[in-house]
This record gives sequence, C-alpha cells and structure tokens, in this order.
Amino acid sequence: MIRIAVANQKGGVGKTTTAINLATALAASGWKVLLIDLDPQGNASTGLGVPSEARKLSTYELLTGDATVEESVMPTRVPRLDLIPATVDLSGAEIELVDIDRRTERLDIALADAPQGRWDICLIDCPPSLGLLTVNALVAAPSLLVPLQCEFFALEGLSQLLNTVERVRARFNPDISIFGVVLTMYDRRNNLSGQVADDVRAVLGKLVFDTVIPRNVRLSEAPSHGLPALIYDMNCPGSEAYMALARETIARLPAKAEAA
Repeated sequence: MIRIAVANQKGGVGKTTTAINLATALAASGWKVLLIDLDPQGNASTGLGVPSEARKLSTYELLTGDATVEESVMPTRVPRLDLIPATVDLSGAEIELVDIDRRTERLDIALADAPQGRWDICLIDCPPSLGLLTVNALVAAPSLLVPLQCEFFALEGLSQLLNTVERVRARFNPDISIFGVVLTMYDRRNNLSGQVADDVRAVLGKLVFDTVIPRNVRLSEAPSHGLPALIYDMNCPGSEAYMALARETIARLPAKAEAA
C-alpha cells in the first residue's frame, strides 16, 4: 500500500480539502483508498459525512494500540474510499504517547498490520502543527504531499516544513521525500497569487504540480453537507482541478498507474 502524508503546519491552506477530494478522485479512478484522519479536529471525518457519534473507534485507539486498522476502519458513502476517523480524544494523544515505547512509530506499526491488498493507497490528513502526530505520519509515510496556499506567509511555513522533513529524514525515516507541492486557493484576479506560484516553482521546480486548485465557493460549501466537492458539485472548477490532480498523482506513481 502506497502511503502519502498530506501535511503543512500552517492552518487554512486547504490541507483537509485536498486530502478529502484527492482521495475521492483516486477512488473514482478505480483505486482502493484508505484515508486516515490524524487531526483532532476531525474535519476530514466530518467532510465525509461521518458524525461524531458514529466514530466508535478512531485514530486515537489506533495510535495507543487499543485497536487495529481493521477494527478502526469504516466505509464512507464514496465507493472504494474507507476512513479511519478522528475524535477529540486525539488531542490528548501527544501527551500520552510521550511515555509509550517507540512513540514516533505508532502509526507505522499499526499500518504494518493492515490487510495486504485491501487498499492501493493510504492518504494521511495531518494536523496543522509539527507535533508528535505529524511526526508519526512522516515516519509512517515515505512520501509527503504539501498543499500550499498562494500567499506570502505560506512561503515561510514551507521552509519550516522542509526543515522538519530533513530532521525526520536524519533521525527517523531516511526514505521520506517530498512527493509534490500543490498550490491551493489560487485567485487569478490577484497578482500576489501568481507571484507566489512563480516563486515556488522557481525554488522547487518539478516538485510543484502543474494543477492549481482555485479559490472556489463550492469547495468551501461541500463539507457542511458532509460531502466531497466532487460529489457535491462535480462540474465546479474545484472538482475539476482535483480530478486533474488525481491524474497527475497517478502519473507520478507509474507502478500503480496501470491498475488504475
């Protein structure tokens, strides 16, 4: 199973929106997808229409070892897309994990026991911080997908994230690399969006996806209906952009492209 962490320590950059809609687009392309909600806010779970009372087992139990992947996973209304939800209990996990053996490897250990062949790809939606939860995701996943909002402060956040990736590579996971950077909340009417996009491409080159996610009201509305944007309005510019991002993602994973 391919594992990709979706992370950026800056909040409000479209990280969860990207995780939900990329997972949905990959599932629509025929992939069997597992989405892990590792954010205590549980926005990915809410965005897929899973109410709090339905989250019997979650990523909290997964990390503490009280539940396996098979026990924690639940289906969503999207065919071929399964979810391990998050609850507010996860907010206390960072403190509790401090005293647990191999605390940075808890997610990796849990995923190692996932049933073989059940899923083609696993996306991990990380919290907007660089704490122990995000480190667990970066240790478990050899690939990192970074949603980057097209504004000035996003560039500062990116440099911090890249430094963290280097530290994780040095101490915990020598195999981790940047799978790609996706530009989000792009406003063609705003000169700054174009300038930030140009600067990021100049620094990171081919790591930046060609697909740009535009500012789109439908993307913002969809979570309130418990639906990915691709189901809420499949013809809106945001949905079309995420389908294009899924195609680019598949192209970057040549070993799996044929299966999709």
